[in-house]
Amino acid sequence: MRALLTAILAGTAALGAAAAQDEQPEPRPQVGTAVAAVVNDDPISTFDVQQRVRLMMATAGAQLPEGALEQMQGQALRDLIEERLKLSEAERLEFTVSDEEVNAELERIASSGGGTVAELERDLAQQGIALDSLRERIRADITWEQLVRGRYSSRVNVTDEEVEDVLTDLRARTQDEQFLVSEICLPLDDPSQAQQMQQVGFQMIEQMRQGVPFRALAQQFSACPSAARGGDLGWMRASEMRPEIAQLASTLEPGSVSAPVPSGDMLVLLAMRERRSAAQAGERSYEVAYAGAPMSVGRDTAAAAFDRLRLTNACNAETLSVDLGEGIGVTALPMLPESAFEAPFRPALSTLQRGETSDLIESNGAYHAVMMCARDEGLGLPSRSQIENQLYTEALDRISRRYLRDVERDSAVQMRLGTGG
Repeated sequence: MRALLTAILAGTAALGAAAAQDEQPEPRPQVGTAVAAVVNDDPISTFDVQQRVRLMMATAGAQLPEGALEQMQGQALRDLIEERLKLSEAERLEFTVSDEEVNAELERIASSGGGTVAELERDLAQQGIALDSLRERIRADITWEQLVRGRYSSRVNVTDEEVEDVLTDLRARTQDEQFLVSEICLPLDDPSQAQQMQQVGFQMIEQMRQGVPFRALAQQFSACPSAARGGDLGWMRASEMRPEIAQLASTLEPGSVSAPVPSGDMLVLLAMRERRSAAQAGERSYEVAYAGAPMSVGRDTAAAAFDRLRLTNACNAETLSVDLGEGIGVTALPMLPESAFEAPFRPALSTLQRGETSDLIESNGAYHAVMMCARDEGLGLPSRSQIENQLYTEALDRISRRYLRDVERDSAVQMRLGTGG
């Protein structure tokens, strides 16, 4: 949500600069406004749809490509229906978000663009957009996020095995050339519309040449799931792409966008943001739990104590609760490069896997041992905690989508107008 609303600020600022500077009246529904849909007896008017379309256009920061208005109207109506479903479910569960929370998010949005809520309201009004249109979107998003987290976050459990699987895959990816790409997918449900959609694609390219961000167009017009991320596909190998897309990617230079090309039942515009060759490993880094004991403890006693290190929670930085015996200290060390460790430790560090403990190391008049908490092979990979957070977010997002489908199935949704493309 925040990325979208930040884009709104950028779009309204650019459009507002070209608009008249006079104060604009608050946009209001016109007499005779029709009902576009009804969600659990809550009507969505054509004025609501028009307001959302204008908000989406402000996000894109440019005029709509010819022929795509119907698609945008359909998306606006679908978004509004989803928001009403979310708020309806929250009302059923007597869950509410305060006006203060909504206002705080509005203030954050305005301040991130260097302005105030009053200035944001003025800029929106210059485009014929009521601030309430943005306010209600924020309310629905905050409500749903809090509702889903409150009901389901405890059900999400990311295991060490899942994190390790991701790391294994990421290590494999570093062996091949990779492409950082984004996509815009134009549906080809009807072959007779191929030429029209091809023209829409070229009009989008022209919009980009005039400064419209690829991301903004992807958010509004792309039919692929990546639209929610502005078309972002992340780093990909050729083997992970459709053959025609892989071939296309191999011809693109960073910063370029392809012409629309057929791929399955879509026309695809591919943006090449960056390319990188197979990674060259840099210096390894390690995050360890360190245990040390004076020689007065005795070698056998120290070795037995160090063997118990792997049974502790020292990797979670809870070293104060770790007791290996009198005179034996335990410290959780942050991720450090291999060069930061003294030579006697390096052979063990190079072979230990997560959760494994080294044999006793005798150095500098003391006994030592380390337990491997995490390692970085110097390939620029994300940390285990970053991967765990990403997997958690993805799992919660899947739950959120299933929950919303269940809510829709149990709700009364009546369409009065078509949703377009």
